[in-house]
Amino acid sequence: MDAHYSADAPGAALLIAKNGEVLYDSARGMADMEAKTPIDGNTAFNIASITKQFTAIGVLKLCEEGKLSLDDSVAKHFPEFKSDIWQRVKLRHLLSHSSGVPDARPRDDYDFMLHATDMQSIGYMAELDSLKFEPGSNYDYINPTFDLFYALIKKITGEQFEDYQKRVIFDVAGMENVQYFSADAKISNMAHGYIINEAITTSGSDSDYAKQREVSQIDYADSAGKHWAECDYGEETFFATKADGGIYTTTHDFLRWENALAQNKIVGERYRDMAYSEQTKVSGSKYCGYQNRENTFYGLGWFIDKSYDGDTKIYHTGDNGGFQAYACKYLKNKVNVIMFENRNDVDRWSTQLEIERILKEQKILE
Repeated sequence: MDAHYSADAPGAALLIAKNGEVLYDSARGMADMEAKTPIDGNTAFNIASITKQFTAIGVLKLCEEGKLSLDDSVAKHFPEFKSDIWQRVKLRHLLSHSSGVPDARPRDDYDFMLHATDMQSIGYMAELDSLKFEPGSNYDYINPTFDLFYALIKKITGEQFEDYQKRVIFDVAGMENVQYFSADAKISNMAHGYIINEAITTSGSDSDYAKQREVSQIDYADSAGKHWAECDYGEETFFATKADGGIYTTTHDFLRWENALAQNKIVGERYRDMAYSEQTKVSGSKYCGYQNRENTFYGLGWFIDKSYDGDTKIYHTGDNGGFQAYACKYLKNKVNVIMFENRNDVDRWSTQLEIERILKEQKILE
């Protein structure tokens, strides 16, 4: 933590637990560069795509109650979608990034990208008439297919997506500091996301976006001479969608979520383990480079890394604006690593591998 983060720059919160008990809980850096608010375990970060696991469990809860089936076609629930392609796309395919549905949101409309909601993000699907590949045959990580569940959950339950998720997940898990972002939301202890204030292009297997960054006229300097520009809602695209990446929460609250899953408080063991099961092979996909490493699969809302000898690592990453997040669990060792950052210049994958090495040295991972 000291090697990567300083007190007066954007930073990170890191929590490590074993058997649900905290072993390490620390933070470095500033949550808000203008207000000079420091980060701690109660700082709320945008966790971006880690949000998908909450959506997946919300759907699996409805399956457990017999209100949905993972083998339901999209056409069954969205008869307004005109093409017969939706007969072949199942809910299971949406949750496992194997649908073949292209991301055809209008990226030439910058205002749309800045402010689009879930319902607006799925608008193109009503007229979609072709797929990239046969559903279930390949891996292609995209966001708007998860936004479909924003609409589906309301169709099935009659509740607003946010209200349903709060009732069946957040309240049951005892999460006290969790909220879906909206433009008028007041989020307690909210961090801002920051990027180094220079024109750069970010891409790679550990990031689910590749965008050119522009130089901002407003920046904040740290004692090392780096200049930082705020980069979240209003500066970065697709912050306003909820089901694919809208959650703000804390490392402390996220551990409550992990403990509720481990104790089968939200869904039973059958459906929880289904979410952690190999649904789609990520390794070697010709359609998507995100998390495309050896021995990697996607379940239902989680990545599955089989490269750790003697254990299975269930994880997800999240990226948007200046935020990057990582949360994993080692199933056999019952160890959680939760790391939320409000800067995106630190190599996340190398960092988590270094954390893993230390945990092995300390016999926390065996």
